[in-house]
Amino acid sequence: MSKQPADLIPAPEARRVSPNFITEIIDADLKSGRHASIVTRFPPEPNGYAHLGHAFASYLDFMTAQDYRGVCHLRMDDTNPEGETQEYADSIIRDMQWLGWDTSRLFYASDYYEQLHDFAVQLIRKGLAYVESVSGEEMARLRGTVEQPGTPSPYRNRGVEENLDLFRRMRAGEFKNGEHALRAKIDLANPNFKLRDPVLYRILHAPHYRTGNKWCIYPMYDFAHPISDALEGITHSMCSLEFIDNRAIYDWLMDNLFSDKETGKTAPRQYEFGRRSMEYTVVSKRKLRRLVREGVVKGWDDPRMPTISAMRRRGVTPESVRAFASQIGVSRTNRTVDLALFENAVRDDLNLRAPRVMAVTRPLKAVIQNLDAERMLSLPYWPQEVSSADGKVPLPTGERVASEKAVREVPLTREIVIEREDFSADPPKGFKRLTPGGTVRLRGAGIIRCDEVIMGTDGGPSELRVTLLGEDAKAGGVIHWVSATRGVSAEFRLVDRLFTVAEPDSEAQQFDPEQPGHEDDTKPLNTDFMSFVNPNSLVVTRGVVEPSVAKDPAGARYQFERAGYFWRDPVDSRDDALVFNRIITLKDTWGKKAESAEPKAESKPRTEKKAPAAEAPVRPSLSTEQEATAARLRQQGVTENDASMLAREPQLAAYLEAAGGKRLAELAPWVVNDLATSIREGTNRVGVEALAALVTLVAEGSISARIAKDVLAEAQTSGEAPASIVERKGLRVVSDEGQLRTAIQGVLDANPAKVAEYRGGKKGLTGFFTGQVMRATNGQADPKAVARLLNEMLG
Repeated sequence: MSKQPADLIPAPEARRVSPNFITEIIDADLKSGRHASIVTRFPPEPNGYAHLGHAFASYLDFMTAQDYRGVCHLRMDDTNPEGETQEYADSIIRDMQWLGWDTSRLFYASDYYEQLHDFAVQLIRKGLAYVESVSGEEMARLRGTVEQPGTPSPYRNRGVEENLDLFRRMRAGEFKNGEHALRAKIDLANPNFKLRDPVLYRILHAPHYRTGNKWCIYPMYDFAHPISDALEGITHSMCSLEFIDNRAIYDWLMDNLFSDKETGKTAPRQYEFGRRSMEYTVVSKRKLRRLVREGVVKGWDDPRMPTISAMRRRGVTPESVRAFASQIGVSRTNRTVDLALFENAVRDDLNLRAPRVMAVTRPLKAVIQNLDAERMLSLPYWPQEVSSADGKVPLPTGERVASEKAVREVPLTREIVIEREDFSADPPKGFKRLTPGGTVRLRGAGIIRCDEVIMGTDGGPSELRVTLLGEDAKAGGVIHWVSATRGVSAEFRLVDRLFTVAEPDSEAQQFDPEQPGHEDDTKPLNTDFMSFVNPNSLVVTRGVVEPSVAKDPAGARYQFERAGYFWRDPVDSRDDALVFNRIITLKDTWGKKAESAEPKAESKPRTEKKAPAAEAPVRPSLSTEQEATAARLRQQGVTENDASMLAREPQLAAYLEAAGGKRLAELAPWVVNDLATSIREGTNRVGVEALAALVTLVAEGSISARIAKDVLAEAQTSGEAPASIVERKGLRVVSDEGQLRTAIQGVLDANPAKVAEYRGGKKGLTGFFTGQVMRATNGQADPKAVARLLNEMLG
């Protein structure tokens, strides 16, 4: 008996992607016979390196296809020759392969340029597209506002033959950039501005990295992307929430070029999921390029960067990145992911694959006075709790051997080095390492007592004289060490988070000097994300590692005891000059710094202050009943963190599950982050249905998450439904480009002197202009759109 499409639906336990609203749609499409198989695509633009946000999106595309025994295409959406390069395309392909994805189905939108051109001609012949000849500024003005429909261009009713002739001449290169454009003829009164006659082709005399100078007209993303999907037979086109308004153009093109009746095939449809950004980082390619361009980092693969290339160079494994991506969850709302979720995925992976060895990153010499001859110690690579897990553990070579053989030879010599922070001449209370006259255990070697401290010219200890004691002596703690004479010299790059605040973009403040309270403000006028770069994101030290690593392959990962997980830098490290990158610390030292300060870099000290970070809560493990609740919630798309939190607190879980199993994944973050306190205290006045209505507004892009949080707070006080507050106060976000351009132009016209100052080099006035625009729109303008348009309109 042949298999039916419905047979492709995976069992819940076999899914790699947790059930979500998109998988529900796919299930329904297979059951109804709308699609006989599943084809997805991951379509990055090659204008930068792929980052961790792409890791999540590609996981969703590739693993969804794999769950349904379908295929996923990797396609470069390379329709903009400015900024797209072969280097970026190659890096993305390399990163996708490293993640483990099958890139054999590789496509380029530029391969379809001829077909895309023919489809544009087809629209012209149908009377659905025309050549526009007004300027870009005039085009924006003619689109109208939220209150007023657009005004037809004087060229909107050109005849088909004239349009065909002009479009042919556009392709032939007869016109300058911006002189003409091809627009779709749709609906100038549509409330969705994307449908007010969008541009399909623009003139751009620029060489393309693949097609050279063959073309001087290029298709817009909204035209090329849907048609590329249709040409490749994509069934479900998944994209982030920012493209929700673009779906209307997608559907219009499908209806007019690929209707089921005309082609005999089912056209693809677009589905939007919430974008995932990460704490303590930025993933905007424009911002990442700026970090590279201004030398804050040493390239796209700098281990501090959030790019996949940087993760690979840092030593993170593809398995841990995939594990992280699988835990994030899919929903209709944008979310910021706790960076600790990624870091814990890396630690969990390395804990079982990285053997333990010893390295000293900031050495302090110690002489064992009663040790006359070198001793060779046989020390295990693995602690008992790891090596006993299955009786077999990996060596640095990757070979699986019996645990009793997983040992290495470590020389104990008269001269050793210990970490400088492991000795204190004036120890604080509770210090459990070495002190004058005190004892401590050397890992695997015995107990030593400090008999004498030799001070250096800098006023600090330069050498310790110690005695090796018998095993009957008492020791205050355990420290690691390395032979000073047999150890291998190495450079250690201690990588940390790149920014000092969780949300560098949101924390950036715009200050208006003309506003009350800011007359004497000494903060910079425009404090952007660069102000929060962590000066200690890279600390470089020189130290010693035990000689056993010299025989290991370059790709070996280690846990340097008490220091973190490390591996050799694949670019800079050599056999005769080892360089180790710290992949991750052993614990979340960001939430609570260790007892001693982080080592200072051996370079010029920085004066910037490091912002304090909140202490990470320590949560107990779940009971059997709680784990069952968490598992049930995860099955419904709730993220790992939120599911654990809800499972621990029955009141929160009961409130959420009153939704009857609908949209739990979308509602859970709001319950955990915004309503938890009021639910616990019994003062909550927002029902789950009212919350769902508010979350819908956020998902639609009608209001921002910030406005939603303010409305929730007001609803708790007044008892009024949140959605009613939004409507009564007119709080919907203003993101329409035409309306924002009008507001911005009004501000620029009212402040010609400041415009001249800005264009004369006083870029700090960006804060002033932003403040004026926000005031003109009652604080409802989309800040990101305002920033982009200000940058464009100010020049």
